[in-house]
Amino acid sequence: MNLNLKAALLSGLVLPGLGQIVNGKKLKGFTLIIIVNIFILVALLFVLKGMGQLVITLKSGGSVDIATVLEQVRHNGGRGPRWLLNGFLGIWVYALFDALVDSRREEVTEQGTPESR
Repeated sequence: MNLNLKAALLSGLVLPGLGQIVNGKKLKGFTLIIIVNIFILVALLFVLKGMGQLVITLKSGGSVDIATVLEQVRHNGGRGPRWLLNGFLGIWVYALFDALVDSRREEVTEQGTPESR
């Protein structure tokens, strides 16, 4: 498999940052992986914060319908989850294109430019 395709698939489908590691940019790859994990942990905290009251209601024997769940998510969510989603998508797109561009840059450097031949 072509190196740039493999790097792009790893960054795009598995985990942003893996393509950079495959391309030899280990510091950039590990930095992206750490940033993605921070986004995931903060998103998990938002979910747990938003669902806390629903869990208490269910544990006390009450019933919860879907309208209550949606209202609770809207009430507790604010703009935080939207910013997290946009940030995560931005990092994902950056990692995908960066993996493609880095591997293509390496190919051009190894082959040389047309003027140098």
